[in-house]
Amino acid sequence: MSSTERHHKPVKFSPQLFDHWEGGEDPETISQAAHSSAWAILCQGRGTSDPAVTARLVEFTDHYGLDAIAEMWAEAPGVSLPGALWRIYALRDTVRRNPDVVGRYYELGQGSAEVARVVAGVADPPAADELCRTVDAILTGAYTGEFDVALERFAAFCRVVALGQAVAADRNDVAVHPAGAEAGARASEFFTDPGSSRVGARLTRASRRLITTAEELESAAGAWRHGQLD
Repeated sequence: MSSTERHHKPVKFSPQLFDHWEGGEDPETISQAAHSSAWAILCQGRGTSDPAVTARLVEFTDHYGLDAIAEMWAEAPGVSLPGALWRIYALRDTVRRNPDVVGRYYELGQGSAEVARVVAGVADPPAADELCRTVDAILTGAYTGEFDVALERFAAFCRVVALGQAVAADRNDVAVHPAGAEAGARASEFFTDPGSSRVGARLTRASRRLITTAEELESAAGAWRHGQLD
């Protein structure tokens, strides 16, 4: 669906589009700036056939850092254009900074998330370089293909990684506890005790946040298809 033309004419891309909006202390001004810049960037990306421009958009945070867009988009609602763009850029940045770690979680989760794995489209095994190529390809598709499909692929990616984090959390929470004879159990028994380890608790929280992100991206994709994402 092509609804980018509804709001803003394409403008020339420059890093200054992400600069702090003057008077940004006012929440309404910040919101207007977030939506205006998001539409300007999306229109520019979807309105060009120049692969160099698309590459500059995809690789923006590589050159200017995630903070360059965080100030403008990070506080936007998840089901909004700036909120959706913030989440996919932040996800790409996380993958590129920690491809081996994310790859381990993805591998742990993919066996129990067949549908999400197929939608995300990461080759098996999910090596570090493959993950980086995939997230770049998905973000490129946001500008050159169907925007809602790109959002759904990122959402599916989040779901697989989140499941892998949950698996890793369970493994960290497995503890050895003595079982008395009255319990009719062996002298010791392995069982899962959610939150019993600091690492397990952290991974569980991270997994839940990623699931929330996936749900927001899926809702944003649906809103886009109905011409309601703003």
